Amino acid sequence: MSKNAAFKDDVVEALSKAKILGVRAGDEHRYTGVWVVVVEGRVFARSWNDKPTGWFRAFRKEPSGMIQVGEREIPVRGKPVRSARIRDAVTAAFGEKYPTKGSRKWVEGFAEPDRAINTLEFVPR
Repeated sequence: MSKNAAFKDDVVEALSKAKILGVRAGDEHRYTGVWVVVVEGRVFARSWNDKPTGWFRAFRKEPSGMIQVGEREIPVRGKPVRSARIRDAVTAAFGEKYPTKGSRKWVEGFAEPDRAINTLEFVPR
């Protein structure tokens, strides 16, 4: 695991294997299922559409929230990703983790600049 990774090894491993991650900003929202990737030991998700009522904007407004992987609920903060290098690495990671023909449309869509900008890193709080 990368020395700058904040999650414990077992959490990073579970997240790297998980196809869907539950995310929830604040305490009030329900969990939303999103794709998750691990890059350099760090945990990322990307919003398909930046709706005013969507999970991405909810985390922008209230960075504290929870992620759910399997039976685990983990308190997190969502941090917007400003680094183009990291966003590009996240795009590549989506292609590697979700290689099926059925996933191709979504992987290609996530690579579009208007969507790549909607990348969030989750860190423990």
